[in-house]
Amino acid sequence: MKLKTSELTGAALDWAVAKCENRIIGFNLGGGLQVRARTEEGAELPDDWDLWYDWHPSTGWSQGGPIIEREKINLEYPREDYWVASKWMGKPMDFAFGQGETALIAAMRCYVASKLGDEMRRGLCNTAIPHRHPDVPVRR
Repeated sequence: MKLKTSELTGAALDWAVAKCENRIIGFNLGGGLQVRARTEEGAELPDDWDLWYDWHPSTGWSQGGPIIEREKINLEYPREDYWVASKWMGKPMDFAFGQGETALIAAMRCYVASKLGDEMRRGLCNTAIPHRHPDVPVRR
């Protein structure tokens, strides 16, 4: 079964962004998505450092904004009910697109589409819909 990246929302969208960012994913005791902290340069922390934080790039500008800037994602608001995001993929007329109720949702869908394509295998994203996968650590 495949999921359309254009239909990802909430924790599933945030999980897909974390996968695209090559983040180590975990869940807090309430079931919320978390990622392992990194250094300012983006390197993984030593194994004995157990630092995690909540991960919500599709609703938080402090996490989604730097991705939009780094990936050069364009945002437009063509109508009152949705945003459109696009990213040039390096070849003539080759773009990834995303659409959503907010600028961040549109941009994160665009980002996921640029990395994983328009569809994802269901098995790839089981951990985000909606329960914890047994191989993913629970963070307190």
